[in-house]
Amino acid sequence: MLHDLPTAEIPSPTLYRILRLRSEVFVVEQACVYLDPDGRDLEPSARQLWIEDDDGEVVATARVLDEGSARRIGRIATAPAARGRGLAGLLVEHVVATTDGPWLLDAQSQLVGWYETFGFAVVGDEYDDDGILHTPMRRDP
Repeated sequence: MLHDLPTAEIPSPTLYRILRLRSEVFVVEQACVYLDPDGRDLEPSARQLWIEDDDGEVVATARVLDEGSARRIGRIATAPAARGRGLAGLLVEHVVATTDGPWLLDAQSQLVGWYETFGFAVVGDEYDDDGILHTPMRRDP
């Protein structure tokens, strides 16, 4: 089931499972040592999206931030055991369907083509973020 709530409204155990999944994917699996809780989750307009399996485990997540004139989609992560089921795509589609654009994101560069299938276009030069190449992208309404 897909959920979409402001961070402040998420029960603590669920928020823990969201942050844990993000750390499992971005810090442990991708071997990128950084502090995932960057303070932006606490912004009043920050939203967390997540999908739970039948046992209530968080298997996919994304974060939406208000950048003023655009919404930033980020922290998209899927548990290894749940990959290949289109869950991350469901999260992206949900954001675009329920949130006013334009939408921004910084794609891991190997995923640029995947994001292009959702209407995102490259809007800047590739850059290195903690050893992982990223590409800025945008989708207009």
